[in-house]
Amino acid sequence: MTSDSFFVSVIIPVYNGEAFLKEAFESIRQQEYEPLEIIIVDDGSTDKTKEIAASFEKEVRYIYQPNSGLPATRNRGLKIARGDVIAFLDVDDLWSKDKIRLQIALLGNSPSAEIVLGYTQIMILTGIIDGIHVFKEWGAPVLAMSVGGAVFKKSVFNKIGLFDEIQRYCDDWDWFMRAREFNIEMVVHKEVVQLYRRHDQNMTNQQSLGNQYFIRMLKKSLDRRRRENCGQAESLPRLPCVGEESAGRLSTSAEEQTKD
Repeated sequence: MTSDSFFVSVIIPVYNGEAFLKEAFESIRQQEYEPLEIIIVDDGSTDKTKEIAASFEKEVRYIYQPNSGLPATRNRGLKIARGDVIAFLDVDDLWSKDKIRLQIALLGNSPSAEIVLGYTQIMILTGIIDGIHVFKEWGAPVLAMSVGGAVFKKSVFNKIGLFDEIQRYCDDWDWFMRAREFNIEMVVHKEVVQLYRRHDQNMTNQQSLGNQYFIRMLKKSLDRRRRENCGQAESLPRLPCVGEESAGRLSTSAEEQTKD
């Protein structure tokens, strides 16, 4: 399959995201990639999310569900996605302008790869001017186990499964751990493709709860690996990186990895 033949489904999970939804939509539209569909899964919002979604010029598929949590919202989008490649964008984050074209090209050039993962630039809120949230870069780019920084062949979810709906925090990192345990081939590149924006409405501001799920995620991975190796947990394979000499660091911070 050549890169031009990939049909991309972009899933935006949103809960009370009226302040950010338009920016997320524009971030996808500026990709200028076709064929592409946008799926907005509204996880029980009580604000104007539905009205904003209905105002977009480009056709979107809007799905409403009772509040069920982020993993269930991502799973709902996956179940209805028509594309053979999946991308995710959290409503409060943004993509680089060339994310889809860059990662689809890498996917097309690596026929056995099922995931392409790029770097993430963490941003912090500095203020709100005329209703617009203003962010600035915080630190160097990181290689985070964040679904927003990747594209996936849809078929890989048949191998690994969906997101764990009990894992209310770190659900994407948990999924990546399972993928690495399965030795799924992944292309990692050094370009920044996701702007990961921290603000006072982030779920991970509940740090103690997030840390509990982080520990649960690690224990699940260790238990699986011990069962497969007579009680000894083997190390996970190292992530290969395109342009290894220029790559940044692998983020291991629980706080950085668990903003949902």
